[in-house]
Amino acid sequence: MAPTDDDGRTAQDASPVDTTPPAGPPAAGAALRAARMPRWLPRAMVLALALIAAFQLGSWAFHQLTGLLINILIAFFLALAIEPAVSWMASRGMRRGFATFLVFLGLAIAVAGFVTLLGSMLAGQIIKIVEDFPDYLDSVINWVNHTFHTDVKRVDVQEGLLHSDWLRKYAQNSAAGVLDVSGQVLGGLFQLLTITLFAFYFAADGPRLRRTLCSVLPPARQAEVLRAWEIAVDKTGGYLYSRGVMALISGIAHYILLEALGVPYAPVLGVWVGLVSQFIPTIGTYLAGALPMLIAFTVNPLYAVWVLVFVVIYQQFENYMLQPKLTSKSVDIHPAVAFGSVIAGTALLGAVGALIAIPAVATLQAFLGAYVKRYDVTDDPRVNGRTRRGPTGPGLLTRARRTIWQRPAEDTGEGPA
Repeated sequence: MAPTDDDGRTAQDASPVDTTPPAGPPAAGAALRAARMPRWLPRAMVLALALIAAFQLGSWAFHQLTGLLINILIAFFLALAIEPAVSWMASRGMRRGFATFLVFLGLAIAVAGFVTLLGSMLAGQIIKIVEDFPDYLDSVINWVNHTFHTDVKRVDVQEGLLHSDWLRKYAQNSAAGVLDVSGQVLGGLFQLLTITLFAFYFAADGPRLRRTLCSVLPPARQAEVLRAWEIAVDKTGGYLYSRGVMALISGIAHYILLEALGVPYAPVLGVWVGLVSQFIPTIGTYLAGALPMLIAFTVNPLYAVWVLVFVVIYQQFENYMLQPKLTSKSVDIHPAVAFGSVIAGTALLGAVGALIAIPAVATLQAFLGAYVKRYDVTDDPRVNGRTRRGPTGPGLLTRARRTIWQRPAEDTGEGPA
């Protein structure tokens, strides 16, 4: 049977089995897949938020623990300072914990004895000032009446002070400030106890602490850590030695002055000035000089002026001559570096930074000095600040003289034969 036209047309329209149908327009699903969020983006956002949260938490914890970290730093340097004494007693067969206890006991007895003597002296002088206050007031009133030709009486001055608003407000503020002072005293005692406990543990368990620290390091790093520890002990001890020498010199100098003026308690005041001015940074000088001035004022007001002048002059002598030499020799750093380290330590940690800046910088300098290669300096005069002249070149005066003598020959056209 012959195929009809309809069958032929149907066969031509039919597609072969192995051919691909023509591509149509892009579907909407492809556009959605192109605009979809990448799979890694949510995880990256969560990781970034976690890092930000961890940084904020660490920053908050660091600010909250700053006081504790400073106390631990002070305790560490205190332990380094008493390390030689503890090690010496431990080498003689004494237990290290008991040796540390004996060192702290000796320090406590010395501090308690000094505070007791100072407190009794200060209390006696305050009682004397209160008892002699009417005589001081009479002398001031007589001087005012004689100088300004007035007629002021002590009774009028006393009544004016008792009924003045200034005195009432001062008494109210003083009563309100007692609680603040008590809180500060309790806080200071707790801080002192914290520093003492940490320093005791650092000194008593020094070998165990070094062994624990070295156990997580390779042998080469262990040697470096132990060498740095030894340098820190030497530099801290040298710094305290220099401070002790300056305290001794300052105490003797002020004792001689106070004894010459006839000021009572001159030995105790000399010890006070020496210790406070050297071991309390920044404000120690002012605290040290205020008490001798007060005691000298009870003897003669002019003596207080003499003490003030002597304190100022001696402080300049100590700052510019005595302290740089002693500090540079004991901790082996340049005086300018010592001065700059104190300023930097004060800016970073306040009074604590000023106290520990010099031994810390000396330790760092001595430790890094082993890794700096040094060479012999050539014999160049410019090293000593001199100008080096050429071996054959004429000087400026010689060149000027040649120019002057050769100019006439050039003008006449006559040259050398």
